[in-house]
Amino acid sequence: MKAAMEVFGWLLLLQGVGGAVNTLFGWWRWAHDLLVVNHLPVLEGYEVFASIVLGVLGMALLAVSRSAKNAEDRK
Repeated sequence: MKAAMEVFGWLLLLQGVGGAVNTLFGWWRWAHDLLVVNHLPVLEGYEVFASIVLGVLGMALLAVSRSAKNAEDRK
């Protein structure tokens, strides 16, 4: 479970950072189809905010998985 949380956290973090960079600077035009925020019509116009939220959620999930690993190691 902790490994799955860590993988999902990294994916969210990469989606958030990639989406923010792609939306703000226009880099990685080839990555447009790889980013989740570009496929959800509900987020049209809010791509930067949605990318930042994804990145923050990814960091939070990574922190939770890390603390779970540390708590398990202490036992």
